[in-house]
Amino acid sequence: MDEPRPPFPPFTEETAVRKVRAAEDGWNSCDPERVSLAYTSDSAWRNRAEFVTGRAEIVRFLTHKWAKELEYRLIKELWAFTENRIAVRFAYEWHDDSGNWFRSYGNENWEFAENGLMRRRLACINDRPIREDERKFHWDRTKPRPADHPGLTELGL
Repeated sequence: MDEPRPPFPPFTEETAVRKVRAAEDGWNSCDPERVSLAYTSDSAWRNRAEFVTGRAEIVRFLTHKWAKELEYRLIKELWAFTENRIAVRFAYEWHDDSGNWFRSYGNENWEFAENGLMRRRLACINDRPIREDERKFHWDRTKPRPADHPGLTELGL
């Protein structure tokens, strides 16, 4: 059964910002099971060129993702919202198993069910190699991004 996940649509700017931060915190946990619970049981995703449907596929997708994208740190920022949709821009930093660092940039469009769970996620993402000394996301990755850590706009991203 799908547990309701506030805030619920229709969104205000305040509730949309809260929804975005909750998604950021969830994804930064790198816990596929936890993250999957924010989506409807039949949620449909397009992530780059991959299509994913349902929680079991979401868990498989995220398990594979975070096995490859090590020391993952993500920042999301609200771009726009309507009654039951939110658009975000994001960037995340990670390295591969050879120690090569990347910053991935993207946009997501989200559609929510009445119970506050995301039923559709459309993501476009580009990866840019960076040197380790170019990293901008520095916080203990076992915890959410601190409130005083700059966001994308403040970082010039």
